[in-house]
Amino acid sequence: MSASQPLSSAQTIALVLLRLFVGWHFLYEGVIKLYTPSWTAKGYLLSATYMESFFHWLGSDSMISIVDTLNVATLILVGAALILGFRTKLASILGIGLLLLYYLAHPPFPGHPQGITEGSYWIINKNLIEAVALVVIYLFPTSMSFGLERLFHKKEIKTQST
Repeated sequence: MSASQPLSSAQTIALVLLRLFVGWHFLYEGVIKLYTPSWTAKGYLLSATYMESFFHWLGSDSMISIVDTLNVATLILVGAALILGFRTKLASILGIGLLLLYYLAHPPFPGHPQGITEGSYWIINKNLIEAVALVVIYLFPTSMSFGLERLFHKKEIKTQST
């Protein structure tokens, strides 16, 4: 497939589904954290096994309320943007950044303790996989096929033609 060749319908549908599923995961994680009053990232940050001083600073008493608020807000905003198909490139960048922070706090590097995980990882874990999925979403934006940006684009075209 050449760079100028449009995506097939099946490819577009697959990419839209990827965007919606990743968006759902972000939105769900943010809403669950928002409605769980006892939730905090403090334990996760203080148990960091890589770049400990940075993550311990983020988990400090002076920073944790800001970090928790930004974490929940970013999860919800990225999730909503991906689901709605609005500002998906910006949402992808923010999501990649957040996932890389999660990854670097507890990287599955040889010789580093992995802490509590759902499985046994080696270099690649679910945070890194989802970050790469967001790279794909960034590179193949689907919001013009299915999303609010398509509606705004049509409105712009009508306004320009009148």
